[in-house]
Amino acid sequence: MLLRGAACLGLVGVHRLLAAAPAHTPGFGGVAAVADDARPAAESYRLRPLAGTERLPSGAPPHGPRTVRTEAHLTLSEPGSKIALTFDDGPHPRQTPAVLRILRRHGARATFFVIGENAGWNPDLVKAIADDGHLIANHSWSHPQLNRVPEARVRRELGRTCDLIERALGAPPRFARAPYGAWHAPSLRICAELGMEPMGWSIDTLDWREPGSRTIRSRVLTGAHPGAIVLAHDGGGDRSQTVDALAHYLPRLIDQGYTMVPLSEPT
Repeated sequence: MLLRGAACLGLVGVHRLLAAAPAHTPGFGGVAAVADDARPAAESYRLRPLAGTERLPSGAPPHGPRTVRTEAHLTLSEPGSKIALTFDDGPHPRQTPAVLRILRRHGARATFFVIGENAGWNPDLVKAIADDGHLIANHSWSHPQLNRVPEARVRRELGRTCDLIERALGAPPRFARAPYGAWHAPSLRICAELGMEPMGWSIDTLDWREPGSRTIRSRVLTGAHPGAIVLAHDGGGDRSQTVDALAHYLPRLIDQGYTMVPLSEPT
């Protein structure tokens, strides 16, 4: 009787464990139903991003719905030798502070396109970025390819991150970048409805491929031009090469007469 009672208790415990397990927990069989805010898989998502040379137009309102663009802005419209350094996929608890230290050392300002769930896990870093005078922008909630998901998911991905940034900083983001740069007509429309301008880049460091810090810095220094928007990453993988490259090319860009600026409303 004691053995039968122990067996019954064991079966009840297993039943409760199965009932409590979330649908996306591996090892319980069936098709995993991954929630929108589930932690992303290991750094296997990266595709070759899109790029181009369109300039950022002037006259956009600072708040509220915006003109629906046909493609992302890829360079600055500001005159002078200005470059916008942008960092995607963070914040990251180790790499973002390293980037911030280098920027602070040289008095440079940048734009951080944050992933909503990463920002939610690292609220102190979101504040640290803003306190250093950098701009925080929208890079979706969980980094899906927007042109491959339903419109309702696109709105959730961008809208949830807008709400998180507004709660953290008191103002919604003014710019968004689609994961992989993969904008399409519905996502561009939703971006405008949420009051953001869609952004791309004109210099792609391809640092997500981990080509070596020497290659990354060479791509920036060789491609530098007035109005350039540089794409790099402070999250989404091991970005130590990005940090090393930034420490090398940033003072050299300054020596060449460039000023590092965050993205700003066109004038």
